[in-house]
Amino acid sequence: MNAENGNTFVVAHTAEEAVDHLAELHQRATGALSQALRRYLKTREQPAAEERALFRYPLLRLTYLCQGEVPSTTRAYAKVQTPGTYAVTITQPDAFRKYLLEQLRPLMEDFTVRIEVGPSEQNIPYPYVVEQGDELAGSGVTAAELARVFPSTDLSATSDSIADGLYQWETADPMPLALFDAARTDFSLRRLVHYTGSDWRHVQPWILLTNYHRYVDQFIHTGLERLRDDPRFVRMVLPGNVIIERGMDEGEANAIIASVEWHRFQMPAYHLIASDGDGVTLVNIGVGPSNAKNITDHLAVLRPHCWLMIGHCGGLRQSQTIGDYVLAHAYMRRDGILDRVLPPHIPVPALAEVQVALQEAAALVTGERGESLKRRLRTGTVLTYDDRNWELHWAQERPLINLARAVAVDMESGTIAAQGYRLRVPYGTLLCVSDKPLHSEIKLPGAATSFYQRAVSQHLAIGIAAVDLLRTQLNSLHSRKLRSFDEPPFR
Repeated sequence: MNAENGNTFVVAHTAEEAVDHLAELHQRATGALSQALRRYLKTREQPAAEERALFRYPLLRLTYLCQGEVPSTTRAYAKVQTPGTYAVTITQPDAFRKYLLEQLRPLMEDFTVRIEVGPSEQNIPYPYVVEQGDELAGSGVTAAELARVFPSTDLSATSDSIADGLYQWETADPMPLALFDAARTDFSLRRLVHYTGSDWRHVQPWILLTNYHRYVDQFIHTGLERLRDDPRFVRMVLPGNVIIERGMDEGEANAIIASVEWHRFQMPAYHLIASDGDGVTLVNIGVGPSNAKNITDHLAVLRPHCWLMIGHCGGLRQSQTIGDYVLAHAYMRRDGILDRVLPPHIPVPALAEVQVALQEAAALVTGERGESLKRRLRTGTVLTYDDRNWELHWAQERPLINLARAVAVDMESGTIAAQGYRLRVPYGTLLCVSDKPLHSEIKLPGAATSFYQRAVSQHLAIGIAAVDLLRTQLNSLHSRKLRSFDEPPFR
């Protein structure tokens, strides 16, 4: 045990001990802040200095005591290369317990490190302990007044500089232990609730992103089947935190589904929850690269194992047929969304494990292999625009598209892949050709309805089958291809 700036730090001898102490400190801090906030709303009594000192995130600190050993691990994460001290503030340690243990256990086994836990100097903003906002209703207290009395959000101190490679490692003391600190994480957790319409704790580590609501209907149908036939799955959570439990009567379940007001939320999420915590979440992100960046910025703090884009695209080749699949091997980013932090000339590589899983899943679900599968499944470059009416500029765009050998066009895939690369989340894209805008095959109402009914079910089934395959090769999925020179030890 040692003291720093008046704060007591405890040395943890096991990963479990470290997480337990983090949880204890976080609960103490949020409890004190909540109690002081409730008291102020009732009596206008301001917290004393001693009480304010409790309103702080817990800090996890790792000191690498390199004794000349050179660990031989090829693991992409949970490793340190430079001797020194690493630290990060932690929020919601109970919810992130599994993740924290996955990082700390191998670090403590493979390296000579000292792990310490204690209070940080970073205040917890009061909005992050207000669960529903009902606490403020009718109190007559404005947000501006509360911000003068209690620690509030300071976005000037919240950034993605570590992920974006803008962090000054040479002068950092301590160095960052993870990509996101507690304030950045809490910021995204609250945004996830706002956009998806459900508690962030329901989000599963395997994420499917789609750009059409019809995939939602099929996901719910598949979820009901899994709840009935696969004992690994225990419940499905719909927007508004509406829950369908395993074993629920079919009529009751359908009545619950019909009552869900998913349209209240900008990017509604649907969660098929597994007993081992390895379930699947589907998020309907809508159309456009801005939405795609927005939701992945926030999902990334949960450190998911993978996100896959499963949506529709326009086919650019004469040989393609509506209903064919496109497996993205490369991305041509013309969306402009990430150009400041990840310029378009930076390559976004395809991840071998994800590519193989998607192709194998397509073979399993369609029953086709060899030449037969090649006729249905084309690999190549996917072009992502921010302009839905890009066809109006075809004369200007044609030479560049031709040089890129693009086979499909959409508005989300390149952004989602770039975000996965930027934020170190494995990614992949399997699209279904819903129209061929350059070949006079557009979405007419009758043809579109027929296509949707035929293609959506199979396409979603391929996405879920790919997740099932990836789950068996988790250690190789978190690839070293996503790591830069200067990386925090945690993935």
